[in-house]
Amino acid sequence: MKVMIRRGSDGVLSAYVPKKDLEEPIVEQESPQLWGGTVTLANGWILQLPEMAAETSLPITVEAKKVSGD
Repeated sequence: MKVMIRRGSDGVLSAYVPKKDLEEPIVEQESPQLWGGTVTLANGWILQLPEMAAETSLPITVEAKKVSGD
């Protein structure tokens, strides 16, 4: 699924899923550089993000896989 990852003015990372019109803060990330691991959203969804360079600038839309959550 397409997911836009951005960093708000408060420094908090969030994920927006256009197909579901859902925007949730990222509350946990498996990898310190974000890419190539899973992230957990505030609503409980766990998404697998693709491998990308650590210095990839935000905002960016990526193809993520939903691992768990409703």
